[in-house]
Amino acid sequence: MFLENTINPSNKKGWIEVVCGSMFSGKTEELIRRMKRAQFAKQKAEIFKPGIDTRYDDELVVSHDANEIHSTPVPSSSNILILANNVEVVGIDEAQFFDDGLVAVCNQLANSGVRVIVAGLDMDFKGVPFGPMPGIMASAEYITKVHAICMKCGELANYSHRIIDKEELVLLGEVDEYEPLCRNCFSKATKD
Repeated sequence: MFLENTINPSNKKGWIEVVCGSMFSGKTEELIRRMKRAQFAKQKAEIFKPGIDTRYDDELVVSHDANEIHSTPVPSSSNILILANNVEVVGIDEAQFFDDGLVAVCNQLANSGVRVIVAGLDMDFKGVPFGPMPGIMASAEYITKVHAICMKCGELANYSHRIIDKEELVLLGEVDEYEPLCRNCFSKATKD
């Protein structure tokens, strides 16, 4: 890849930040906040999202609260390296939908002095670690776990429970397809 053999000439320190949690927990909201703060500080920042995520907009990253920021949709993680030239801060939304190469991409960017902010679901609808997220979390310097509120009991929710009968792993959806649940309520709901 393009950054593989790049030496960090400015000696800037890069790192990886992860914002993870269930659906409706504010992951994208936090990513947008951090990216806008970087832009306000006049840092060259670019945000990427998987090309398959067209729920709210083809190019904007949009939170459930309708906050938005311009992004570049890409078909695979390798495209991020090609497009992140001379960038100080890279944001990546819906990281769980990217290929496993995203782990190496994030590390290459951080090793070259880039601050990398990744947002994504840490678990799929079955409660299993999702896509490249475990690998990214393992190599990240900072991890922020955000929580939704359980739709059944009001406790902190850590799980994205699918409420429709579909088994495919990737199913883009909203409140009609998913609800956040705590561990206890998720356990009860998935036993039925």
